[in-house]
Amino acid sequence: MIVTVTLNPAIDVSYHVPHFQIDKGHRVENGNKTAGGKGLNVSRVLKQLGSEPLCTGFLGGGSGAWIEKKLIDEELKHSFVQIDEETRTCLAMIDEHGGTQTELMEKGPVVNEQEIEKFQVSFKHLLEEATMVVASGSLPAGLPPDFYREIGEWARAANIPFLLDTSGKSLELGVEGKPFLIKPNKEELCQYTGKSDLTFQEMIDAAKGICAKGVEYVLISLGAEGALLVGHAITLRAEIPVVSVINPVGSGDSMVAGMAFALHNHYDSVECLRWACACGISNALQATTGTIEIEVVRKLLSQIKISAL
Repeated sequence: MIVTVTLNPAIDVSYHVPHFQIDKGHRVENGNKTAGGKGLNVSRVLKQLGSEPLCTGFLGGGSGAWIEKKLIDEELKHSFVQIDEETRTCLAMIDEHGGTQTELMEKGPVVNEQEIEKFQVSFKHLLEEATMVVASGSLPAGLPPDFYREIGEWARAANIPFLLDTSGKSLELGVEGKPFLIKPNKEELCQYTGKSDLTFQEMIDAAKGICAKGVEYVLISLGAEGALLVGHAITLRAEIPVVSVINPVGSGDSMVAGMAFALHNHYDSVECLRWACACGISNALQATTGTIEIEVVRKLLSQIKISAL
């Protein structure tokens, strides 16, 4: 069982707003409303790939109840800790004409000590059945900034691979938990290294440095430029086909899901990178966040060029 961790989920609402402008009013069609949060996107794609993930994290209030109902409707197994405060809502304004995407992301609820303790007990119980753990996204207020490090240490003690997709201080401290894999994009890797920009070689060097701290693999997503997979003994580059992107939101999460699926099925490193990229691209071709088409994924696999650097 793959356990996905979404500590700060959200109701994600996206609007398609042609010619979006700041300081202007826009009449739009009804927004597309989904149970969001990076870990839930990962779960959704894993389900579409044929896996049976179990989602955990924190949910609260009417928004949390709405998300739980959506998970039931989507037949996604879940075991969330209920909290007193309200789960957040995030908005995205997508302008295909201008090629822009503007996001408004609420900070989210404050989790108290009793709720944290409940999660710790629940999560350690889930580890008894888990074969992999995937944690994604930001931390809600109230959690210590090194909480992903703790999760990594719990998973490591149980001999369970831990995949981490986060940013900022959460990533910096999460690396100390020696996750099996992390998935920064270029911007997040720049932030991690404290540099405004990185060349390909500098990204590889930074990833090698992270691996030296105990991380097995660093998967770097590069948008239209593909991806890099860096390990102790390998450096792979994926070049991807040009596609007409419909909605890029959730493509990074879909990459993580593709990687988790491939690792779970014991594919080699080349195939793991291929599946990660194919799932990321497939998501970008869909209007709904965290959605792939398995037929499209299979077609894309042969169009992704992997080379060793």
